[in-house]
Amino acid sequence: MKILAKIRYYIGAFIISSIVALIMIPLLFVAPKHSSKILHHFNKLIVFLLGGKVEEIGRLDPDCDMVLINHQGIIDIIAMESVECIDFRWVAKKELFDTPWFGYLLKHSDMICIDRDDKRGLLKLLKDAKETSEYNRIIAIFPEGTRSSDQNLLPFKAGAAMVAKRLKLKVQPIVITGSKRLLNEHNYTAHNSTVKIIYLDPINVAGNNKEWYSQLSIQMQNAIDEEYNIHSRER
Repeated sequence: MKILAKIRYYIGAFIISSIVALIMIPLLFVAPKHSSKILHHFNKLIVFLLGGKVEEIGRLDPDCDMVLINHQGIIDIIAMESVECIDFRWVAKKELFDTPWFGYLLKHSDMICIDRDDKRGLLKLLKDAKETSEYNRIIAIFPEGTRSSDQNLLPFKAGAAMVAKRLKLKVQPIVITGSKRLLNEHNYTAHNSTVKIIYLDPINVAGNNKEWYSQLSIQMQNAIDEEYNIHSRER
């Protein structure tokens, strides 16, 4: 069974790469004004072809400016884009912008590039986030900063909190479970899976206490633990 799971992983990776390179990028090139619809429909197709389903608990607040999401891998982005036909502006590390196909997709969709080696990275993030808010796009960020390999959230990076506080944003935390089972980038396996997206209550940062960011982390971890302990669902 493990061999089949590994074969499924490479088939899944091929499906994602093929749809991105042969369909999504050409369509974004000829119809950039319809980028959100293109990303929505073809990410929905990817989930289906991988043998996955997406279940939503709650809803995205239409007035939120930023979403904070726990991170396991590329399926987190694919799942969110598949259920929300919204113009997300994802924050991603510079290395991803330099990769074949996916880098072009990020650049052509005008996502936010973060260079971790650049001391001016936080200033650039703040500038890009302010621009995003003015264009009525929603900032999507993984506050852990990198993919986690287990159930525990990694310490949240300071960037998201700084931006939310400076720009007085309305932030909505989101917990995703089941995405790593659909396509596991740590052990290169794949299975049928229901990806569950849980929308937690939004927070108006301007009117909240100084501990809102750490409290948000605890709230997200509690939701992750509940999914695992009650429903046996890993994140």
